[in-house]
Amino acid sequence: MPNFPLTIIAGATARERLASEGWRPALFTAMVGASGGAKLLGLGYLDRYLFGEYLNRSAHPMELYGSSIGSWRHAALASISPGQAIATLQDRYMKQQWAEDDRRSPSQVVDGLCEWVLDSFLTPDDINHIATNPRFRTHIVTALGLGLNSHQKKSMLALGMAKAATLNMINRQLLARSFQRVVFSTGVSESFVFKDFDTEHIDVNPDNLRSALLASGSIPFLMSGQRDIVGAPDGHYWDGGIIDYHFDFANCAGDGLVLYPHFSDQVVTGWFDKALSWRRNSQRNSNGRPALDNVVIVAPSQAYIAALPYGKIPDRSDFQKMSQATRLTYWRECVSTSQTLADAFIEVIESPDPLRFVAAQ
Repeated sequence: MPNFPLTIIAGATARERLASEGWRPALFTAMVGASGGAKLLGLGYLDRYLFGEYLNRSAHPMELYGSSIGSWRHAALASISPGQAIATLQDRYMKQQWAEDDRRSPSQVVDGLCEWVLDSFLTPDDINHIATNPRFRTHIVTALGLGLNSHQKKSMLALGMAKAATLNMINRQLLARSFQRVVFSTGVSESFVFKDFDTEHIDVNPDNLRSALLASGSIPFLMSGQRDIVGAPDGHYWDGGIIDYHFDFANCAGDGLVLYPHFSDQVVTGWFDKALSWRRNSQRNSNGRPALDNVVIVAPSQAYIAALPYGKIPDRSDFQKMSQATRLTYWRECVSTSQTLADAFIEVIESPDPLRFVAAQ
């Protein structure tokens, strides 16, 4: 359906289960949230419907895996009032502004804005709720810098990042020489068993949750990162998207389906893979089956995106390319228009044919 607002892609196992059981929320035992910064606004009302309505139709346990803005979205889902929290996060993110004569360094400005956004919905009560949530088990993915990537000094970090990009191009596993995956978790990780990198799981508690979320969204050069997080190995922590930009689904485990509300129909494994077309949706498990076999991707369609102002959903470059007034007007329109995505998803799940709008992976 070329003009339908959503692109929905499901692997073979996911299609079979949707066909036989329908769009029951309990089918999904895990959800993934990709890196993407301002792209969260492109999902707008779709996220609000998923968090505030759809997933609340069930009380089954779910695991939430997120990097960068994906981890922030999931913190909203695991908070006391998910629908209100995701709306607050979107609204605060959209309203970021700064004085033109601000004398702070760019990284200090961005650090301050990110803390301002995060604190809008992350109250002390919510922090405790997320850390102990009996239904939503949260996994916040970060990248611990190794060697030169443990430096905040930009010249040293630039050398480290260049080395990491080169090693990653040769073989993704070589990225482990530059970064270690550290996942801050509120429980055991069962839906993803990370085998591709040395991965350390750290227990989330009220003392480290906020720092872990800030670290997961700390883009090198743009932000300062987080250092020596409570309860975690000493060192400098950066954006989890460096390793898990859209995630490597070869690490996917368990029998349940994975719900993936995404910004795109493309799955790019790590941040350095964005220019490497061979590392997109072709991922496979160790048994040779497509890694997206039990995954359902729900994303804005190309037709929907093309009809938006500037023919795209919001992204981080808008901060540099647009005036603050222009950006705010554009972002507000994108969020408002995203009601179309929520309405389309309702049509999908209420259709007598569960696969009517679903494409095969």
